[in-house]
Amino acid sequence: MKSNLLKKHAKSFYWASFFLSRNTLVKCSSLYNFCRTLDDIVDDDNNLSIKKGIFSKFKKDFENKNLDNQIIKDMWSLIDSEGISYQIVLDLFDGVETDLKEKVVINSKKDLLVYSYRVAGTVGLMMSKIMKVKNKEALKGAIDLGIAMQLTNIARDVCEDKKRNRQYIEHDFSSIQAIINESQTFYEKSFTSISSIPVKSRFSVIVARRVYKKIGDYILKKTNIDNYNKAGKIYVPVFEKVIQTFLSIIDFIKLLFIKDLNYDNQLNHNILEQEINLNERI
Repeated sequence: MKSNLLKKHAKSFYWASFFLSRNTLVKCSSLYNFCRTLDDIVDDDNNLSIKKGIFSKFKKDFENKNLDNQIIKDMWSLIDSEGISYQIVLDLFDGVETDLKEKVVINSKKDLLVYSYRVAGTVGLMMSKIMKVKNKEALKGAIDLGIAMQLTNIARDVCEDKKRNRQYIEHDFSSIQAIINESQTFYEKSFTSISSIPVKSRFSVIVARRVYKKIGDYILKKTNIDNYNKAGKIYVPVFEKVIQTFLSIIDFIKLLFIKDLNYDNQLNHNILEQEINLNERI
């Protein structure tokens, strides 16, 4: 059930999951199910008031530890066993709740980064906890990788989001190019932090990072907004995933030689810190 949901809804992550141990995969799948449940609530075709009611009930059930709900039970098991900060999960709820409006419009870089942290940087942090990452500088990199992937999602889903009355960026190709370029910064800043992930889980994250980053390249190949609009949801084909998996071996070897982790994306994190105290979460 758990890995089937991952396979159905998260093709890039499912590909990378082949390189995780069984125990880690089960935990990551539990986290994915929790996040997917929240996404499904806000993306459902129900009217807004019904979605708000369902969201509110799910949040209260979580806060009250309603263990009759298996997804909530599994999530609390993760929180307790992996030392995940309760505040991180509340940040995730806040991010998802941002989309529970008649119209969503994000107008500033700060708001975009805060939103991306809440819906995806939080997931990067929680995944890192599952993978036993202890280094605080590396946990900042986990936030960056989550944000990078969310910016990729935003670039890919402009048409889909427009139908849902959500605008994270303008619906033009220059804005799409700009957000992909912004995501590249976060992908690059996240790289060295992967060296702090225990070896048995490291390759999976390297592959996920490479494959997801490649989505941006396939978006840019559309070259203009007309081609983009006609393309539908853009995925990385299997042959490209195979190539990126082999290239990940080179990344894996490079990371073996990193001794000192010097985190250097503080400029963007200073923007986040205007609203989110990251040290409390890490």
